[in-house]
Amino acid sequence: MSRFRIPVGFAVLACAVAVAPFLVSNYHTYQLAFVGLYLVALVGLDILTGFTGQISLGHGAFMGIGAYTTTILVVDHGWRDLWTIPLAGVVAGVIGLAFGLPATRFAGPYLALATFAIPLSFIGIVKRFPSFTGGNVGKNLPQLHSEFGWHVNPSIWFYVVCWVVALVMFPVAYLIVRGRFGRALRAVRDSEIAATANGVSTAAVKTAAFGISAFYCGIAGSLYAIGITYVNPDTFPIDLSILLLVGIVLGGAGSLYGMVFGALFVEFIRISWGPGILDLVSKAHHLDTHAPGSGLVVYGVVLLLVLYIAPAGAAGLVRQLLAIVSRLRSKKDTSLSDPSLV
Repeated sequence: MSRFRIPVGFAVLACAVAVAPFLVSNYHTYQLAFVGLYLVALVGLDILTGFTGQISLGHGAFMGIGAYTTTILVVDHGWRDLWTIPLAGVVAGVIGLAFGLPATRFAGPYLALATFAIPLSFIGIVKRFPSFTGGNVGKNLPQLHSEFGWHVNPSIWFYVVCWVVALVMFPVAYLIVRGRFGRALRAVRDSEIAATANGVSTAAVKTAAFGISAFYCGIAGSLYAIGITYVNPDTFPIDLSILLLVGIVLGGAGSLYGMVFGALFVEFIRISWGPGILDLVSKAHHLDTHAPGSGLVVYGVVLLLVLYIAPAGAAGLVRQLLAIVSRLRSKKDTSLSDPSLV
């Protein structure tokens, strides 16, 4: 039965994606499109952090690289926006591979600090070459449109594009982590010494994981640029990388389906849930909830609450609930099969 759990779960996700636009407004459809692109980014980061054990605080910059690749190709070279999505992923992936080579010398908090330099450098480089990137002003993309000229609601079109990409990249990630390479990833995560003793090249695995995760984030960044139709250095702040890592933890590191919950958190905590929570606190305690950094307090409180209730994230909580249901079923079957227990 367990072998059918993955395809059944994917089918349920696909059905929910197909039905959602008919149940919500255009604005919420637009928001759910961002959930799809964040899902792509989180799945990529999960391959690095959840399955390989490498903590990164810089993958928001890889989203920015993908976004700027799409923007420059569309604005300066006349490419169609959808055609740039794969190339944006390749550019970010190549840069991720280049960073992954020296990053193999670090581990734990040292690696986290090293990756934290990526968004700092990215913002500086973007501002340093205004003729190429637009500098502080940035660049504007054309408004959302249908690729084939159909008269489609822009929110629906963007939703379809994001979720088609997400539903393609999701099973690809599943094949990556379930194959031989996936076993090598988990071996490096659990024990680098044991992995090396069993013939696994830890440096090659770490570097490849960086490249794959950056590729996913580059595609997500390309979708992000298409959705908001502009980019500038403030579009991809440093706290985006931190928020992506929080989404991994809340969803359940090492679980692909848990990233769906993480993507919902990343999108809605900033736009809907966070401001709503702050307004409730402001009415109840008359605190200044509009002070700088107050939104980060919401992230921290929600993170602590979720980790207190489910230390392994949403995926871990689901596994616990399924285990309880399985035990209850086994006890019921035993009582029915043994007359002495009736």
